[in-house]
Amino acid sequence: MSLTEVLVALAIAVGLVGIVVPILPGSILVLGAVLVWALEVGSGTAWIVFAVVATLLVTGSVAKYVVPGRRLQGAGVPASTQWAGALGAIAGFFVIPVIGLVIGFVAGVYAAERHRVGAAAAGPSTRSALRAVGLSILIELTAALLATATWVVGVAVT
Repeated sequence: MSLTEVLVALAIAVGLVGIVVPILPGSILVLGAVLVWALEVGSGTAWIVFAVVATLLVTGSVAKYVVPGRRLQGAGVPASTQWAGALGAIAGFFVIPVIGLVIGFVAGVYAAERHRVGAAAAGPSTRSALRAVGLSILIELTAALLATATWVVGVAVT
């Protein structure tokens, strides 16, 4: 295993952690690491691996927003509440490093729903938001793990 492959593996590992602990752009780190590897190796196989990894990560990135958003709408959480959650997530990211993104999203959803339907009915919407956050993380992590497995196969083949 070359030094480049070791460094790429470390960057991928950091990217995977960045998905679970939303402080780093995990998928972007994984994609960038595999791009560095493909540039270093330079073979057609390496570029095919990169293309597959990019496709997996882009698909996962789109799905991590679309699928939970539809589930929230199905649970009766309107788009305005989701936007309040997004604004809360942005604020939370700066107020509480590392975990503030998730806490801010949930707090934003709860505040919007409490304003919209009252305190008693805000709980189910907030639980739906928590499930949506978990599903979003799971979708992105699954895509990144598939991309990592693709890279490992690519390393073995080249």
